[in-house]
Amino acid sequence: MATDSFPQRLPTLHRLGVTDPSNVSSSEVATEWLNAFSAAITQSDTAAVVDLFLEDGFWKDVIALTWDFRTFEGRKDIKKLLDARLVATGLNELRLLQSRPLNEPVLQKVYHDLVWLRFCFGFTTKHGKGTAVAYLVPLPDSKWKAYTLLTCLDSLTNFPQKLGPLRNWETDHGSWEEKRRQETEFSNNDPTVIVIGAGHSGLETAGRLKYIGVPTLVIDKKPRVGDSWRDRYKALCLHTTIWHSQTPYLNFPPTWPVYTPAAKLADWLEAYASFLELDVWTASTITKTSWNDSTKTWSVEVDRGGKGTRVLTVKHLVFATGSGGRPKVPDIPGKASFKGSAVHSSEFKSAADHIGKKAIVVGCCNSAHDIAQDFCSRGVDITMYQRSSTLVISQESVAAMLGVVYNEDVPTELADTYNTSLPWAVVRRLQQRMVPMVAETTDKEILDGLAKVGFKTNLGIHGAGLISLYLERGGGYYVDTGASKSIIDGNIKIKNGSAIESFTENGLRFADGTELQADIVVFATGYGDHRDFMREVCGDEVASKITRVWGLDEEGQSAGVWRYCGHDGLWFANGDFALLRFHSLHLAMQIKAIEEGILNKADIVI
Repeated sequence: MATDSFPQRLPTLHRLGVTDPSNVSSSEVATEWLNAFSAAITQSDTAAVVDLFLEDGFWKDVIALTWDFRTFEGRKDIKKLLDARLVATGLNELRLLQSRPLNEPVLQKVYHDLVWLRFCFGFTTKHGKGTAVAYLVPLPDSKWKAYTLLTCLDSLTNFPQKLGPLRNWETDHGSWEEKRRQETEFSNNDPTVIVIGAGHSGLETAGRLKYIGVPTLVIDKKPRVGDSWRDRYKALCLHTTIWHSQTPYLNFPPTWPVYTPAAKLADWLEAYASFLELDVWTASTITKTSWNDSTKTWSVEVDRGGKGTRVLTVKHLVFATGSGGRPKVPDIPGKASFKGSAVHSSEFKSAADHIGKKAIVVGCCNSAHDIAQDFCSRGVDITMYQRSSTLVISQESVAAMLGVVYNEDVPTELADTYNTSLPWAVVRRLQQRMVPMVAETTDKEILDGLAKVGFKTNLGIHGAGLISLYLERGGGYYVDTGASKSIIDGNIKIKNGSAIESFTENGLRFADGTELQADIVVFATGYGDHRDFMREVCGDEVASKITRVWGLDEEGQSAGVWRYCGHDGLWFANGDFALLRFHSLHLAMQIKAIEEGILNKADIVI
């Protein structure tokens, strides 16, 4: 915390000058605030609206008012948002939501000194319907003001998702197979969107686009849908729970395990593409693209791997090529002299191929630990080389934190809304309290044990835990599924504190003069820039306009993903299952709004 440069403070009871307000009626407080808020909105009285917020309150918007992902901090910036977009958006029909389980107003005691009242309300705009989540805090005069508010667009009024009663009602007497063949081949038309990558990100984005009425083709270089998971190391299993990892439109069955093996997930994605009738070309690569700025279209040449070449004219390219770019492998002198094998973790399959040998894993995050534990379980002599400290948190602690909203009882859509409802500045401060508590209680035994054997740990960026590392860097942590005990027990050896100097014939030499012998060295050293694949497909000129993909911008929003990234007709769909499931819809709605003439980026100035 001492090095934390961020100025935000949580609205504690002491700071607000109040005592615990536990005797209030949550519904009455929510109704009173919403009535005042609605009246001010109806009258376009932006001054009255901002007076309902704390001085340092927040308004977070997900494409409802801004057609973007924005966070406005403080009354001054919130008023700028409203002055620019309130009338243009047509925010209207505000209504308290409390009929469904778990969305009713509730007083939450977050910590002993932090209490807020959370409630949801629906709203409409000129072009859609949305959900808002407000967090109110008490003041000494018995009034309540908003600490933070989320407005999130859920649907486009004239272009709703084709779900439930809007699904296809036509009977089919034998034409379905041929119809699907023609749809998948795009025999009579070109798609509006090409999605590059048939992993969970690409398929979920394609599903959102399809069922909002946007013709979409998914292209993947691998032979089968799901191969991006199927081809990883065999020990790979999701470290997050089933409730966090659900897929849109099609939930896992109730028999599904809590933690999904990668091979099982790969088969699910293949079935998912089939059941949702997504149009996918596998074993296909894009060999050439060009952008026409006058017509705002892409010309895309596709090598269909033995089925010839197609040139398609499309409006949008969506890159869904996973978390990161090309595999990163450090340039270490002497590799040619090494008699063993050296591979990146993306190429590694199984420790079963190396029984009776010696192995080194370079890196200490999720993949490194998984692979080291695989070696360990096979009796392989394994050493993990730690280049820098690692955040370690138990799988049980992660499940408990996610389980606040992602569980058997909370509907996934509501859980996603709650999960994104707080701005990063607030989440960071909450995590800075929670993370040390977890480290000193639930995970204390593991962390103390690791410290005793010299494994270096940290608590994340500014002590904000796993979430800070994931959102800023996309890595730097290990969700412990068993490897930590193997390290503590000495079954996985640790080397750190000295840089790798070079390969030798039989292993690696370090700057401190020591040498580790190995028959195989696995570099679990992460991946490059998210723009790597886009640069290969679209060229340097296009890539130069994309300043950043992933990481957090100055407002605490994810940069360049699910939103305008700097180039028309170009999008990135990245993220874990929960983020991608939720924001793939927002990406699809932006594309649909552009295609229907609803959204013109140049018209939105704040």
